[in-house]
Amino acid sequence: MVLDVLGLSRRESAAYRALVSMASAAPAELAGQVGGDEGEAAHLLGVLEGKGLAARSVGDIARFVASPPATAFGALLLQRQNELRLAELELGSLTELYRAASAGRGVAEVVDVIVGAAALRQRLEQLQLGARSEVMTFVKAPVAIISGAENTAEDAAVARGVRYRVLLERTMLDEDVDIDGLVAARNAGEEIRMTERLPLKLFIVDREIAIVPLIRSSDVATTGALLVHESGLLDALIALFELEWAAAMEVTTSTDDFSGTGVDDLDVQILTLLLTGLTDQAVAGHLRTSLRTVQRRVRRLMDLARVQTRMQLGYQAARRGWLAGEAAHR
Repeated sequence: MVLDVLGLSRRESAAYRALVSMASAAPAELAGQVGGDEGEAAHLLGVLEGKGLAARSVGDIARFVASPPATAFGALLLQRQNELRLAELELGSLTELYRAASAGRGVAEVVDVIVGAAALRQRLEQLQLGARSEVMTFVKAPVAIISGAENTAEDAAVARGVRYRVLLERTMLDEDVDIDGLVAARNAGEEIRMTERLPLKLFIVDREIAIVPLIRSSDVATTGALLVHESGLLDALIALFELEWAAAMEVTTSTDDFSGTGVDDLDVQILTLLLTGLTDQAVAGHLRTSLRTVQRRVRRLMDLARVQTRMQLGYQAARRGWLAGEAAHR
């Protein structure tokens, strides 16, 4: 990994590692260690020599010895550090220029158009990788650009501490989202809520820029999106998100926040899915269990809550804190 970061290819890294472990090596001997033929090994040794990572043996110029790692890479590390400092300065300068230009945008420049699925996918990835504090998103069917499993940029952003608030339309449970994905996302730190219907797809990053995908069919060839910069329109989209978020039901998948109640993770997941409007049969399908198990669990929860109807059960579940998110709303 260190060698890759310092600009060596995988083959060059392998050659240097092999050479470090040997007193000296001729091309044929190195080829035996890293694979390939003698000619390729000779080329790799030449590359390493050119980068100061290898030198000819004093006793036999046909043989090579590795330069000491601390000495060889000290200069490369210093060079990379200087390059990073210069990149940071350039980034700061570009950011200031961008903000100044954004402040002077005219009406026609508030919204840009993204054309094509590939361009939209690339822009979504760029925005997530560059997110600093928060991503807010409406997710509704159809999934035509990038699925949750493919969105590795989201995982990377969450891992470095970016807050993700994801509002799902209930139909996503039938298309792209399963209970395992919800559990994994919640465990990673994402906040997830669900609602019956969303007015549009929406993606907002750091409250500074938004993407509104325009997809009317499954034909990704005609896919496009609006890229909305800071403006009254962006403020309206943020307000729309907050309004829908406040009215949605939080998805709870575990009892970590309220253990000791006699309710386990499966109970919580059953309650959460039932409260989204799914039937017992649909809940059983999503949880990969039997209809009998779902009904038995619901009956036990009703007994535990001392209620007679499912409507009463939903109220008592929120009141007793069995659904952590619902309890937090009160």
